[in-house]
Amino acid sequence: MSVESITALMLGSLFVLIVLGYPIGFVLGGTATIFGIMFIGTRVIDLFMLRLFGVMSDYVLIAIPLFVFMGIIIEQSGIAGRLYDAMFVILGKLRGGLAIATITACTIFAAATGVVGASVVTMGILALPAMLRYEYDKPLSTGAICAGGTLGILIPPSILILVYGPTAALSVGVLLLAAFLPGLLLAGLYIAYIAIRCYLNPKLGPAAGDEVAKYSTGQKAMMFVTSVLPVTGLILAVLGSIFFGLAAPTEAAAMGAFAACIMAACYKKLNWHNLKEAAMRALRTSSMVYMVLIGAGFFTAIFLRLGCGRVVQGMVMGLPLPPWGILVVMWLIIVVLGAFIDWIGVIMIAVPLFTPIAANLGYDPVWFAMMNIVVMQTSFLTPPFAYSIFYLKGVAPPEVKLHHIYRGVVPFILLMLTGVAILAAFPGIILFVPRVAGLI
Repeated sequence: MSVESITALMLGSLFVLIVLGYPIGFVLGGTATIFGIMFIGTRVIDLFMLRLFGVMSDYVLIAIPLFVFMGIIIEQSGIAGRLYDAMFVILGKLRGGLAIATITACTIFAAATGVVGASVVTMGILALPAMLRYEYDKPLSTGAICAGGTLGILIPPSILILVYGPTAALSVGVLLLAAFLPGLLLAGLYIAYIAIRCYLNPKLGPAAGDEVAKYSTGQKAMMFVTSVLPVTGLILAVLGSIFFGLAAPTEAAAMGAFAACIMAACYKKLNWHNLKEAAMRALRTSSMVYMVLIGAGFFTAIFLRLGCGRVVQGMVMGLPLPPWGILVVMWLIIVVLGAFIDWIGVIMIAVPLFTPIAANLGYDPVWFAMMNIVVMQTSFLTPPFAYSIFYLKGVAPPEVKLHHIYRGVVPFILLMLTGVAILAAFPGIILFVPRVAGLI
């Protein structure tokens, strides 16, 4: 059988099995096992053991359960609720202020959790009822929550970056620092869009009014100090330790997890039940990620060993397009993949294939990686498997229908693509912080 036929069969089988709903880790590993035994023989076992050892001994990946644990402790301790209350009081008097407060709180909370589901669900519970009470436009409200929640995969510390780095053979610390400004850029675009729309049409997001007016300036300052600064300080401590070279990402994750426990204790929310629940949830999430990483390692090893990688690279490089056109094609493929499978699957399928292509085209690997990560954000908002939409629908009040959420996310998807265009036109936005830190 020709290499081209094997490539088509492997990718086709992978896509069909994933769409049928089988766990992606088992699909990747199972497909690799079948094709490996068929075309390589029993030697495939040695190849699998080497890949398994490589994943399980990767020091950077230890940061995944630590960051997940940190995020869950922050979620359970009520810090997210206090954070949103502070933003509500500070920004509520503006037109669209509650939606702007939601984006702001999501940005800070995303940086403290690194997980999209936690941000969307928490803000759906806290922010959506408040916006509906003040008669905010339902699509605008739901779109702000979904888009703000997806910042969790971009703004560091991000679980996605922790997986992406080793897959692309890039420094996780560099990627975490490179993600900072793109995350703030997208948050700024969302806030500007909400502010402009509500200024032109106040009915979309009326000011909160009397409920906010009862708070004095001193009370607002106190809420900022007690609710916003602690979370911001935690984030800066984690990122600052990486930026100044004081700690590796794994060590910074451990510091963050410990600091989150200290914060929970200060708010009198640290107890045995919360610790046990956080540990178990972190264990389940990390086990799922590791299973996908192991299966993907097997799949990539067989795929490349059989020469399929060269086939895909030759097909893409042979397109009658300029280099930027090839980039657009690769990003469109990521968008399409993201509509059908989760972000881990997209990384494990696309990154090993596209990273060498971008390198051959002469693009900076850190810039290309961060562009891919920004593009992957659309996967949480694009049907049919738009996780943020389903997360929000699961906690939304009955009057919020699915079509409200679908209508609401469309402008924010366009804003994401606008952010992609800006970052493509001005690559220095991505590379600025790592260069200042002397890492590239």
